[in-house]
Amino acid sequence: MIEVDARGVVEFTQALVRVPSTNDPARGRSEQAAADLVAAKMREWGWQPGVYEAAPGRPNVVAVVEGGGGDGPTLMFEGHTDVVTEGDLSTWTVDPFGGEIRDGRLWGRGSADMKSGLAATLYATRALQLAGPFPGRIKVCALADEEGLMLGAHHFVAEGLGADVDGAIVAEPEAGEICAVAKGALRLRVDFTGKMAHGAMPQHGRNPIQAVGALLTELRSLERDLQSRHPAHEHLGEVYVTPTVVRAGTEEQVNVIPATASVFIDVRTIPGLEHQAVADRVAALAAWDGITAEVSVLVDRPPVDVPVGDPVVAALAAAHRDVTGAEPVYGGVPGSTDGTVLTHWGGIPSVVYGPGGKWIAHQADEYVEVAEIVQCTRVFAEAARRFLTRSLG
Repeated sequence: MIEVDARGVVEFTQALVRVPSTNDPARGRSEQAAADLVAAKMREWGWQPGVYEAAPGRPNVVAVVEGGGGDGPTLMFEGHTDVVTEGDLSTWTVDPFGGEIRDGRLWGRGSADMKSGLAATLYATRALQLAGPFPGRIKVCALADEEGLMLGAHHFVAEGLGADVDGAIVAEPEAGEICAVAKGALRLRVDFTGKMAHGAMPQHGRNPIQAVGALLTELRSLERDLQSRHPAHEHLGEVYVTPTVVRAGTEEQVNVIPATASVFIDVRTIPGLEHQAVADRVAALAAWDGITAEVSVLVDRPPVDVPVGDPVVAALAAAHRDVTGAEPVYGGVPGSTDGTVLTHWGGIPSVVYGPGGKWIAHQADEYVEVAEIVQCTRVFAEAARRFLTRSLG
């Protein structure tokens, strides 16, 4: 088994957690400090990271580590440097940016999602490098804005930085599951335009709120129809059509019929369901006599469905078996990750696997088991060795 720096990866995770890398310009926060920390660690090891701004003050950090063992494939390790807000501090029992270790757990915002996974990718790559020559190369990537619009992943693909990548391991927290499938996300906005009028004389107006009410009722029927036509996926579950925001008018005046109203819809899809077909059906359901309805696509992230026989998935499964002594458990990602962008827009087969509980992300008192960080680092190092040497047995 490849020897990894267990103490180092845990301490580096702590250092990353202590950086409040939320995207919050009003509070002077961004991914910059976390990206600087990653780049400094890479330079400490003699790597030469490239820094690419996905947006002002929001850098991607990418290092290419050559194996020195001749030509071979390129493996990408991917993690993100941003975290979600810590929220109400009164809901935490620890400092969200303290990186405290207690009861065998490392606590803090981003400990699971996903600074421990990011640290594990760096230290796994370093361990393989120190173990001796290997064919091909590893591209270690710390990207910005995964928690938002995934600007970092889109920039990475648009700049052609993934053109030579043969497979990617995305280090999101999955509690030991190997996730080669992920749900799609289609987010829609429906804007209704009617005519303002006095509430006492509705006959002189056209009330868009009535169109909103009708659409909300129809969305439940749409969800049931989609679920019947597309049975629940083994790892991803059901299709969901969820209205999340409803707005009407610009002011709350009980005696005024507003001229405008809007509904925001979060659709979570599974393989085999075409997003455009869903958007078209929503547009048809939004039609209401005398009211104009306009449907806008805010986010369109198709489902990911990489075969378990793909080399990057097979290498990870073999490594998990070798390091943990247990058979791999396959699962699915309930949301989207940067792997969605890498696979759909970049054409890179991706698989998601990393330390931390699948459901702990974004919660108060977020934590990751320290032992899991170290174990995952070992799995990553072995997965890289197997993928690059094509040794899957």
